[in-house]
Amino acid sequence: MSLTRLYSLTCVTLLAAPMALAHEFWIEPTEFQVNSGAAIVADLRNGQLFKGSALSYFDKSNTRFEAAQGDETTPITGRMGDRPAIQLPATGRDGLVILVHEAAPAVISYSEWEKFMKFVEHKDFAQAEATHISRGWAQENFKETYSRHSKALVAVGTGAGADRAFGLTTEFVALDNPYAADFDGTLDIELLYDGAPRANAQVEVYARDAQNAVTVTITRTNDQGHAAIPVVAGTEYLLDAVVLRPVTGATTVEAGPVWETLWASMTFAVPAR
Repeated sequence: MSLTRLYSLTCVTLLAAPMALAHEFWIEPTEFQVNSGAAIVADLRNGQLFKGSALSYFDKSNTRFEAAQGDETTPITGRMGDRPAIQLPATGRDGLVILVHEAAPAVISYSEWEKFMKFVEHKDFAQAEATHISRGWAQENFKETYSRHSKALVAVGTGAGADRAFGLTTEFVALDNPYAADFDGTLDIELLYDGAPRANAQVEVYARDAQNAVTVTITRTNDQGHAAIPVVAGTEYLLDAVVLRPVTGATTVEAGPVWETLWASMTFAVPAR
């Protein structure tokens, strides 16, 4: 696959202002690589620039929560209020573990049109303004419903194995294993939406080094919904992509949310060689 062009952006100075409305959600393991026989512990986090608050486990906040290793998939459960939200006992087997989470939908309100426009500009939804106006929706005090669709790749022992599609409404699928000994430094990914490749979609790539410095780049998927992400050893990564769509049957802002966003994220690390 030819390398997708990446557009580098300065981490905090250029991105902090537009990202004020772009709160990412991700799974953050305490360690992305654990020894054979070790437990897996991870937080659910919400924030910006790969930094955010850890959320507690609440059953009603999740519509799907599981861990997959090889052909086996196990539900992730916990006690109400657990934090970290993910505390998995040792599997006793080496291999790649994929943590999968879908959050229950929630609703936010836009009191000002300008805030919505900053969000759609940052996430590159060029037609959103025209769609909103053409449908006669009010430009203040309107609502959006949103949901989160997250994955994390964790290596147990050798970390051997492969990611796959799990049928999330939108999701990243890693086409390479970043923990493999022969990994070449470019992670090929596929972005799916309703089970189909999502072409020409914006993907934000957050990279956090060993000193916790975060840099951000933006790339796009190609016509097949694929992108090639150059990565650096000894670094943790968060991929983020958002779908914005009108709510089916929405008529007026008084009747309920008129927009829906679906957020896909994937976290992984590249071992120091």
